[in-house]
Amino acid sequence: MKITTEREGETIIALVDARVDGTNAKEFQIELEEVIAAADRMMILDCEKLSYISSAGLRVVLLTARSLQRKNSKFAICSLSEEIGKVFQISGFDKVIPVFANRADVLEKFGS
Repeated sequence: MKITTEREGETIIALVDARVDGTNAKEFQIELEEVIAAADRMMILDCEKLSYISSAGLRVVLLTARSLQRKNSKFAICSLSEEIGKVFQISGFDKVIPVFANRADVLEKFGS
């Protein structure tokens, strides 16, 4: 699993390049916790290179959203593939966490 980060002003962007399932969900959580610690005003989870996410991975995404909410930081997800976007819709995650087509749309909506 590979998560890299970038900064746009007060926004930290975590780029996920992996398949997230039960075998690596704990590693995914640990890596995202490090990103959360560095987050200022907002965190974007860029899923352009995310190839698969299981319910264990979705749980980590929800925990991330809750952690950021406790810090009064915003959280958004972008660049979901059509298949993964359907998983977010079916699970109702797109009702709880803002989902955008791409990073530029998130930054336009919330600023950087």
